[in-house]
Amino acid sequence: MKPYYQDDYVTLYHADCLENPELWTGADVLVTDPPYGIGYQSGRVRDRSDNPIAGDKSTDVRDKAFQMWGEKPALLFGRWNISWPSPPRHRLIWSKAPDPGMGDLRFPWGNSDEEIYVYGKGWTGTRGPNILTVPKPPVNDRPNHPTPKPVPLMELLIQKCPPGVIADPFVGSGSTLVAAKHLQRHAIGVELEERYCEITANRLSQEVLYFEGLKVES
Repeated sequence: MKPYYQDDYVTLYHADCLENPELWTGADVLVTDPPYGIGYQSGRVRDRSDNPIAGDKSTDVRDKAFQMWGEKPALLFGRWNISWPSPPRHRLIWSKAPDPGMGDLRFPWGNSDEEIYVYGKGWTGTRGPNILTVPKPPVNDRPNHPTPKPVPLMELLIQKCPPGVIADPFVGSGSTLVAAKHLQRHAIGVELEERYCEITANRLSQEVLYFEGLKVES
C-alpha cells in the first residue's frame, strides 16, 4: 500500500488498522489513543454526531487491535470507568491541570485527567512520578479533532519507550507521529479517516527538526 505521507522518520497510511495489520504490527512499541467507547460534551454522554470518532461506540475496535499487537511494549490511553483490554503492568496519569475538564456537570469536579496503561517490558529512562502534568493545547492552537493530545505529553511518553519503531494504529490528529519526529524516532501510523490523515500530514510537513541545536526545515 502506498503511504499517505512519508518522510525520513514517519510513515502514515490511510487505512483500516484491523484490515491491514501488516502495516503496523511489525513495529516495536505501541503508543496510541484508541477509541474506547465514550465521549462527553457539556456534561452529557453523546455519540459525537457532530464530529464522530470511528469505532468509538464500544471497546471492540481497541480490543481487536490490541490482540493483534500481542505482548510487545505498549502505551494505551484510557479512562477510569472503561475496562482495560487486559490487566496492565503499570498505570500513568495525564493531569491536564489547571483545566477542570469535562464530565457530568452535576458534580463540582471535572475530569481533568486521563489514564495511560503500560504493557510489556523494556521501558527506559530516569525514574520519575507516574503523574504527568501537561496542559491541554490552547483552543486557538488545536488540530481539528475532538481529543487531540499535546505533543509535549507524547514526547515524555516516547522518551521512556524501548528502542525501535513506534506504531500508532489510531493516529487521529497525529500528535504521536509529530512527537516521534521531534525525537528522531521512526514511527508508523495508520488512520481510518482521511480528514485526520490530511491534518496529520499537514502537521508533519510543517514541522521543524532540531539536529544538534540547528533548525532544519522538513
